Amino acid sequence: MNIKANDPTLKSWVQVPENSDFPIQNLPFGIFSLDGDTPRVGVAIGSKIVDLKNLFELGYLEDTPFELADFDAAVLNPMMLRGKQATRTLRNRISELLNIENSELQNNPEEAKQIIVDMADAKMHLPVYIGDYTDFYSSEQHAYNVGCLFRDPKNALMPNWKHIPVGYHGRSSSIIVSGEPIHRPKGQKRPNPEEPPVFGTSNLLDFELEMAFVTYQGKPLGDHITTGEADEYIFGMCLFNDWSARDIQGWEYVPLGPFLGKNFASSVSPWIVTLDALEPFRVPGPLQDPKVLPYLEYEGDKHIAINLEMAIQPENSEATVVSDSNYKYMYWNMNQQLAHHTINGCNINCGDMMASGTISGPEEHEYGSMLEISWKGSKSVEMKDGSQRKFIQDNDTVIMKGYAKNDQVRIGFGEVNTKVLPAK
Repeated sequence: MNIKANDPTLKSWVQVPENSDFPIQNLPFGIFSLDGDTPRVGVAIGSKIVDLKNLFELGYLEDTPFELADFDAAVLNPMMLRGKQATRTLRNRISELLNIENSELQNNPEEAKQIIVDMADAKMHLPVYIGDYTDFYSSEQHAYNVGCLFRDPKNALMPNWKHIPVGYHGRSSSIIVSGEPIHRPKGQKRPNPEEPPVFGTSNLLDFELEMAFVTYQGKPLGDHITTGEADEYIFGMCLFNDWSARDIQGWEYVPLGPFLGKNFASSVSPWIVTLDALEPFRVPGPLQDPKVLPYLEYEGDKHIAINLEMAIQPENSEATVVSDSNYKYMYWNMNQQLAHHTINGCNINCGDMMASGTISGPEEHEYGSMLEISWKGSKSVEMKDGSQRKFIQDNDTVIMKGYAKNDQVRIGFGEVNTKVLPAK
């Protein structure tokens, strides 16, 4: 696939710091505001933001299939409703304007000043209106680890796990953007299996290292999206920390699955990296044995190598990295997840968010949750300040980062940072 904006030789006239998450080959989309201004669509480049509302108003996007209202919006959904080819054209045009060999905007400093703003001066917002949110359970190592902890290694994976991308419908209203704190949740727990449940604050608050993808408008109710079509319905990806109260979840989840132990908060990064920008990082997936049913078969490399890191920062202290994993460890890929989600005729809407499930690699340092890292609280992780962690404590800030890298380019996602406040 030849996408002009992905050209690894491109250089921008906008200065991009070394090892920046946002080189000209990335150009992720987000929603930002400056003091006194309404939220609008922006694109990240280095430590700057391209204001697409002003870019449109000044006439630089005349040959693209968009209107001013698509960019003068508090969410990306209006822009995304134009579809994949339109947003690809837009990203290519922005790349062209930022190219050091292009003089259109570069040689017009007065207009450039209205279009290129400092990221440090901006407030970032939740990038999309999320009508529906689905969380999958698609990392084999994570599913195996959890199965070992709660059952035994011989029965770690449930009988259906290698036949379907297991998932559940989560709560979209409690998805929040990076920087927004959460309060420790409360609920029923049963710490002693021989006694009745008790009510109180969660003692086993955990993060889940995940990625999420955001969809374009799907097909009508009753139709389905094939694995071969799925790429055309995926706009892009973001980092996703799916908070989990393990003690609340452990008591409630039988027989219907996650509820209050999960729906109190999920945190996402503010920039959506397009699937187009991630094409250079495609890798083969694992051998799927037993053979999947025909509707889940796929062709080509549909997994993506993305380095992921999770750190815990105690209050007034340095952050300690506790997990170093990779999105390539997924068993089920996005194409299979979307195909399975719609095979029964379920309709997908623009802005729907679908999370991967916790991503764990084969080594202990690659485990994607404190449940696994502490092995259900049986061991501690030492922080740089000397304190110990089995799960997340009040006033800890959890920080997730991610990037894809090859010999030519590095495409990053920014970060998700969330502080845990005491229960209300």
